[in-house]
Order: sequence, then structure tokens, then C-alpha cells
Amino acid sequence: MIVRGAVLREMGLARPYAESQPLRIEEVELAPPGPGELLIRIRAAGLCHSDLSVIDGSRPRVMPMLLGHEATGEVIQSESPGFAPGDVVACAFVPACGACAPCADGRPALCEPGATANTAGTLLSGSRRLDGVHHHLGVSGFADHAVVSARSVVKIDPALPPEIAALFGCAVMTGVGAVVNTAQVRAGRSAVVFGLGGVGLSALLGTVLAGAHPIFAVDVVPSKLALAQSLGATVAIDGRDLDAVDQVRAATGGGAEYAFETVGSAKVLEQAYAATRRGGTTVTVGLPHPSQSFSIPAVSLVAEERTLKGSYLGSSVPSRDIPRYVALYQAGRLPVDQLLTATVGLDDLNQAFDDLAAGSTIRQVLVF
Repeated sequence: MIVRGAVLREMGLARPYAESQPLRIEEVELAPPGPGELLIRIRAAGLCHSDLSVIDGSRPRVMPMLLGHEATGEVIQSESPGFAPGDVVACAFVPACGACAPCADGRPALCEPGATANTAGTLLSGSRRLDGVHHHLGVSGFADHAVVSARSVVKIDPALPPEIAALFGCAVMTGVGAVVNTAQVRAGRSAVVFGLGGVGLSALLGTVLAGAHPIFAVDVVPSKLALAQSLGATVAIDGRDLDAVDQVRAATGGGAEYAFETVGSAKVLEQAYAATRRGGTTVTVGLPHPSQSFSIPAVSLVAEERTLKGSYLGSSVPSRDIPRYVALYQAGRLPVDQLLTATVGLDDLNQAFDDLAAGSTIRQVLVF
């Protein structure tokens, strides 16, 4: 079949993207699903910094590529047991084989064949169903239809609005998961979140859900700080303040017990580590350019019993976590709908990524 989608053929084009047009809306031939795969009609797909980092070249990928990894859709054709036409699914951006050592250890975010496929721009099988174009993280959700591995999706409640359902595949799973899975935040403990995009605000929602207190939110955009406070942040701090870290340390008597970096900046990661108290845990979720590095006082890891952890996909088990986060949203305990800034059309994507790069949005969602 022929699908219409947003194809990136060259990374690193100059902004504004509304002029340089890195995303070209093209018709691409999509082959039928193979064994263990599904054809889905995409209903909605979120615009994430992980897409932007491919567009601007800070997250190098094979080209050309049909972007989009935070998506939801309806199964049209199934070549996998357990899925049938009409099922509504949310996509996860790591296809988990279920058989490698990390999968066997309950860590599907680190699936080795999944990582290999994502790097190569293929599906989990190693095949491409897009003619002459690579898949993005096994999803390629910026198109009206997609073929995905059944290992890339989780069935969800079809009553969930598509523009909300899409958020659970990346922003919510990554941000909330970093709090409840990676850090395992305990109630009554202090926390600070650096960066208040879709993932950062999801992490903030996770700290509220976990009962952390006090909760500090740090960003350079005043409107995001205001939103963070409305969602439960105790204190909002302007990241442009030279003493932002000192403000956290002073208010907590030495630093927060949990700090989360969601920006994808080595400099901000250093700040998050500096804002963490003795015996505390710093979790990094952002994806900086591979050339970035940072330094910390090595002795602090031992003498202060500090923990520095990475969190990919929120250390999640998608089949377990997506349904429970959806249930928490439906129960009013995880208001992820507050992350939705706007819905956009396929032809609006370049301008929408300009807005994302400028920091003026939280989560925009492409709706078909």
C-alpha cells in the first residue's frame, strides 16, 4: 500500500524548519506485515525531542528515515497471535525480543536485538517494510499507516482519546518510569526535576504520584514553571539563575534526595548531580549528543554514597506499565492531559518542530 508520511532525508538543516523543510511529506510504499508484525492505522503521534534530535543531527541515525516514535493506532492486519483487527495499541520505541539476557532479566528497555534494529533503522526482524526508507525506532508514526513488530506495541483501552493515548508510549512511560522504576522514589523524600518538557513534566507527575516532598522544578521558560506548580511542584526555580543549584541545596539543607535530568545536556546533568544530597540518587533521562561528556568529583560516589543512574524508556516493562499508567490517568491520579499543548496536521510538522525547538510547547500531537 502507499502511505503518506514525513520523511527526513538530511539531518542538520538550519532553522527555521518552516523554511528549510527538513521533513518532506512524501508517498512511500509500505509492504505488508511479515510474521510477528502488525499493520496499524496511526491515529495520533506525539512530537518529541528524540525526533527533534534526529532532525538537528544531535542523535545521528541512518538516512532517509520516516520519523515518529510516540504513537497510537488501530490494528488493521495482524500476523501475530494475541492481536486482531480493531485492537487499539500504543507503541513503545524499543521492540523487546523477550529472549535476550536483558529481556530475561526483566529489562526490555535494554533489549539487545531491539537496540540493533533501532540503530539499523529496521523492525525487530531486521527487515524494512518501507520502500527505500528506514524505520524510526521501530515505529515511524508520522504516517497514516505503519507496519510494526508486535513486540513494539501494547493493547490499550480504545476509549482513550488518541491525542492522549499517544503520550503513554514515550513521554509518560519515560518520565514517570524514571521516578517509579529507576529511582523508586519514596514518599516524603525531596526531589528536583531539571527540564520541563513532555518527559520532564511526566517525571514531575511521577514525583507527585510517589508522594515526594518538597518537589522542585527547574526550567528557563516561565510558562513551564507556572504549569509545573499547577501540577504539584512545591518550588519553581528559573534555570537561568546562576544560583539555581544553590537554591535547591539551601531549601533542602544540602540537596534533594532525588534529582532528575531530562534535558539531554551534560551541563544540566552536572547541575542535577550538584543539586543532589549526600546519599542521594541522580537519574539522567535526556539524550545528549554522543560527543558530550561531563565530570563529577569521583570521590563523591564513595565518600558520599551517591548514586548516578541512567534511565532508558523509564526502565519500563511496557506491557506492565502502559496499562497501569493509563488506569492512573483515568482515575485522575496522573493528569497527563495537561501536557498536551496542541494538535497538528501532517503538513504542519516543520513549523511544529520550530515551536518545540524554541521551547514554547510541551507536547504537540499529530492527529490523523
